[in-house]
Amino acid sequence: MADAPHLVLWGVGTSRTVRAHWALAELGLTYETRAIGPRTGETKTAEYTRLNPRQKVPLLQDGDFSIGESAAIVAYLSRTYSTPERALIPEAQRDYAAWLEWCFFIVTELDSTSLYVMRRHGAMGLGSIYGIAPEVVAKAGEYFREQLRHVEVALSDGREFLMGERFTSADILLTTCLDWAIAYGVGICDNAQPYLARMQARPAYQQGKIANQPPAPSEPVVGPTARST
Repeated sequence: MADAPHLVLWGVGTSRTVRAHWALAELGLTYETRAIGPRTGETKTAEYTRLNPRQKVPLLQDGDFSIGESAAIVAYLSRTYSTPERALIPEAQRDYAAWLEWCFFIVTELDSTSLYVMRRHGAMGLGSIYGIAPEVVAKAGEYFREQLRHVEVALSDGREFLMGERFTSADILLTTCLDWAIAYGVGICDNAQPYLARMQARPAYQQGKIANQPPAPSEPVVGPTARST
C-alpha cells in the first residue's frame, strides 16, 4: 500500500484559494494548511519566496513538488488523486478536451478578464493600488454577463453539472466565479441560480469554505493547521 501523500496548501481567504481547499475536500485528502493571505507580507517572507518566487497564493506542496495558480492546482489534484469513486476529471479523450475548454474559458473570460479587473480597479478592491476606474469596472461587469451567456446555454438543457451528469473540477472553477460575481453585485443568469444552489449544498464545498477562512485577528495561526475530509 502506497504511503499517504504529504500535502501542504498555502493560502486562505480569497476566491481563488478556496478552489484548492474545495478540490482537496472532494477528493477526501488530508492536508496541512498554511493560513497566509495575499498582500499581508506573508507571501514575501524568505521561506515562502523560496517555494514560490511569484509570491502569490495559493501554492500546493505535494512532497518535494510545488505548484501554484489555483486552476493548475485543481487540475493537478484532479489528475493525480482522482479515483473511480472520487473523480474530478473526465477520462475519455473528447470529454477531457471539453473539460479543458471549460476550464480555460472560466479562468480567462470569467475570472481574469472580468472579475479580477473589477477587483483591481474597484473602490472596494485593489483600486488604491492599481487605480480606481469606475468605467473600467462597469465594462468588466458587462463583459462578464456577456460571457456568462455561454454558461446559460450549457445549463439550459437541465443538466446537473457543467459537463452533464458528472461533477468535475470545472464546476469548482465556475462556482467560485459565480460566488465572486454575486459578491460584486454583477448578478448571474437565471438558470445558474439552481446550479449554484446545488454546488453550494455539496458537503465538500462547505468544508472548503470553512477551510478557506482566514484566522481571526485575535487568534493568529502558529504553525500548520491540519485539514481532513
